[in-house]
Amino acid sequence: MFLREATSRHLVEVLDLHELMDPHCPELRGRYHWGEDLPEPETFSKSSLLFPSGELLPRCWCDPHYRDHELRR
Repeated sequence: MFLREATSRHLVEVLDLHELMDPHCPELRGRYHWGEDLPEPETFSKSSLLFPSGELLPRCWCDPHYRDHELRR
């Protein structure tokens, strides 16, 4: 899966989808997608990544407490 880095607008290949969807992981491993040679994997903060369309990542992938308000009823 590819995401876009918000500041540089470069595509980032996500190497582990579990890290992407786990709200307890604030970072994920990926690598920039450019050129013919694969660059070394790097760590990216989820807060700096967007979908290629420009949409933000779902809150349930980034915030482990996104449903806490439902527990306080």
